[in-house]
Amino acid sequence: MVAFGVFLSGFVINEPAPYELFMVGLIGLWAVFGISLSRAIMPLIGLLILFNVGGLIALTQMANLDGGPLYMAVSLFLALTSIFFAVIIEADHRRLNLIFLAYVFGALATAMLGILGYFGAIPGGEMFTLYDRARGAFQDPNVFGPYLVLPALYLIHSLLTGKITAAPLKLGALLILTFAIFLSFSRAAWGLYAVSIVIMVFAMLISSQSGKFRLRIFTLALCAILAMIGALAVALQFDAVSDLFTVRAQLVQDYDGARFGRFERHKIGFILAMEKPLGVGAVVFGTIYGEDTHNIWLKALMDYGWLGFVTYLGLMIWTLTLGFRYLLRDRPWQPFLLTTYIVFFGHTLIGTVIDTDHWRHFYLLLGILWGCFALEARYQRERVRSAASSGARAAAAPARSR
Repeated sequence: MVAFGVFLSGFVINEPAPYELFMVGLIGLWAVFGISLSRAIMPLIGLLILFNVGGLIALTQMANLDGGPLYMAVSLFLALTSIFFAVIIEADHRRLNLIFLAYVFGALATAMLGILGYFGAIPGGEMFTLYDRARGAFQDPNVFGPYLVLPALYLIHSLLTGKITAAPLKLGALLILTFAIFLSFSRAAWGLYAVSIVIMVFAMLISSQSGKFRLRIFTLALCAILAMIGALAVALQFDAVSDLFTVRAQLVQDYDGARFGRFERHKIGFILAMEKPLGVGAVVFGTIYGEDTHNIWLKALMDYGWLGFVTYLGLMIWTLTLGFRYLLRDRPWQPFLLTTYIVFFGHTLIGTVIDTDHWRHFYLLLGILWGCFALEARYQRERVRSAASSGARAAAAPARSR
């Protein structure tokens, strides 16, 4: 059921999505049989509660509550999913493998819908595109593209460290995800994907003590990159693809730098936040200025007030600091922590130009990371107990001999 829930995270065309409906039932069912909350995930729980309290307070500033309560209900639910995934991962780290496999299959399914819809290869395929961009089973190509990055990065990691015999199948899946990321024409997704690959390969190279393994990583990474470049070169032979790529490859679009464009709205919003410390309420900013914030920091200020902004900032700093501390430790869950941390770090950066607030997979990433942090805390406690027990036995041995 957990695997199916993660699989459904790739199908979010409307709110509430099937993911919400299924996960509500799953979390409720799990709660009946008991959920244990450890001290290691209390910071996550506390900060998510404060963040949403800020949003509830911001609702009081709305003249018309239309849409606001539903938005906050989804926010509260997504916070709950982060806590749920952290709890079940802490209970058994083997669930990470299940979660990632389900994520890969969900990503492949929605990626294929995006690709086939883009080329009109299936009936009704236009519902899987938006503005001549692939969006899969998502509302927006700018969510579709970043969603695919973690499973693609996980496949690259598996290619670099796994058995060569399984490489063709993994490479095929990787090419599908890479092609779908490209067809999303999301500049944020492109940058996130490229930077994530570079950071991961670098981290693997510096963490390995084997020169042979480093050579393997470097060689296979180069082959994978060349294969992806070749696939993209083929895609650019289509006029529709190459024309849109030329437009989207520009760093600043018309709607970014125009009067009352994205960057101008950011400036207006931050000034407004100085006048409205409690926020303006969920989705109100978009009704005033015609477009939403497209900036998670401004989104926090507008929809969750200063309380929400401070707690969200604290949660990001806390998560990134702990993750960096544990990143390269040799643990069974290290590959999952490494790939998730890199993608989460990238999401934190692209949040400057995209609103990541209701991205289901972002909360999944958050839950995975805190689950790994809780696993590390338990690992350290067990080491201390083991050392203390060994010391006690060593002290008792001379006494018995006397």
